Amino acid sequence: MLNQFKTTLLLSLLTVLLVAMGGAIGGSGGMLIAFVMAAVMNFGSYWFSDKIVLRMYGAQEITRSENPAFYGMVERLAQRAGLPMPKVYIIPDQSPNAFATGRNPSHAAVAATEGILRILSPEELEGVMAHELGHVKNRDILISTIAATFAGAISMIGSMLQWGAMLGAGRDDEEGGGLGGLVGSLAMAILAPFMAMLIQMAVSRSREYLADATGAEICGKPRALASALGRLQNASHQIPMHDATPATAHMFIVNPLTGGGMMSLFSTHPPMEERIARLQAMAQR
Repeated sequence: MLNQFKTTLLLSLLTVLLVAMGGAIGGSGGMLIAFVMAAVMNFGSYWFSDKIVLRMYGAQEITRSENPAFYGMVERLAQRAGLPMPKVYIIPDQSPNAFATGRNPSHAAVAATEGILRILSPEELEGVMAHELGHVKNRDILISTIAATFAGAISMIGSMLQWGAMLGAGRDDEEGGGLGGLVGSLAMAILAPFMAMLIQMAVSRSREYLADATGAEICGKPRALASALGRLQNASHQIPMHDATPATAHMFIVNPLTGGGMMSLFSTHPPMEERIARLQAMAQR
């Protein structure tokens, strides 16, 4: 029930942002177009956003015969968690990372990069995939995927606003344009993606802690997951994921964006040191 409320609230906030940006581009006509666009995205996000994200990263579905060790690991963990068997994907990228997606546990998918399969031990990989199944079990994969879809659209429209403002596009003086409209468009172009990022942070940070705890319970090895997180943090900085986007960064087990400074300050992931400390404390208990 709580996750349904969160999903509804998230969709409402992102719809308002989208409509406001439409108004900045085209006045009342732009708001109407943006509202229709948001309605289509609400429908599409529920049914198709998982497929969109998997396709973005070139994820390839595997079967038991193609990779019996990895597929069998996910199958054992899903049984232990009391979950239906999710679809299993491998992303052709050497940056070590993983994520889960789907609209509910019966329509879930887990994806891991070639890099993570290469650098982690079997116990560490088990901890990572248990973490991803923790997201499925906690039913927050839909919220995460919807946030990614809307954040991508908001970022795209924000770029349109910036270019439109710089080129003098937008509403004329009779519609409230002119210098005020230019300033308003630029402000919206900057603030809207920032607000979308704040929404992503609110969605992502608490759910990572919860998925760590749930994943540790599923695999029974909190220290293995803690060890995996430490190795992934270091390796993802050495081998960044070139196709990663801010819109989808919050979906991964570790942040695939390696920028420092402001990027670190507004990371969608909680501090790795705190995540590892919580898992180590869990192991001691």
